[in-house]
Amino acid sequence: MYGLMIKGGVIMWPLLACSVVALAIIFERLVFWLLVLKNKNQALINRIFTLTEEGEFDTAIQEAEGTQCLVCRILSSGLAHRNYGLAQSLEAAALHEIEKMKHRLSVLDTIITAAPLLGILGTVSGIIVSFDLLGDAGIEDPKAVTGGIAQALITTATGLSIAIVTLLPYNALTRKVEKVTRHIEQLVTCYEVTVQKGMEKCG
Repeated sequence: MYGLMIKGGVIMWPLLACSVVALAIIFERLVFWLLVLKNKNQALINRIFTLTEEGEFDTAIQEAEGTQCLVCRILSSGLAHRNYGLAQSLEAAALHEIEKMKHRLSVLDTIITAAPLLGILGTVSGIIVSFDLLGDAGIEDPKAVTGGIAQALITTATGLSIAIVTLLPYNALTRKVEKVTRHIEQLVTCYEVTVQKGMEKCG
């Protein structure tokens, strides 16, 4: 591995940094989604809907207090701030949670773009070195240029590999965010109707 880094030249170090950052973010996002799945509490979600429909708003907020369930936090936060506008409060709470879901995905997107470009930069650098050596050594000694060619090939392959390996989990994570976002939007719409029913009972 170290030998490959040396052969690839100085561009290999930022490529290594990209791969380490990408792996760290992917691992952190996987842990995040595992916790979201683990903390999902469908029984509590149903309980909040039931209490809200009955007009017991304060009880619904208390039931959700301290919960780690993503959906429950959105519903209870929107309900607690309903006096400032129910739809706006629910939307603000949902956007806050969606931003958490998107956290650091932009960094992965940047790495997917930057890694191949760094590889191309390494390729150009390697070719420049090869031409310099070729000019010094002449055509009679083609072995003198192999170091530059190797640098060009290694950095290109490394940059593309990092981009491809990062692209797969990035797309999976992006689809997951989109799927959960649609689910939240549907629940929020239903919850607005439920709150209105609860207000009619209270009134």
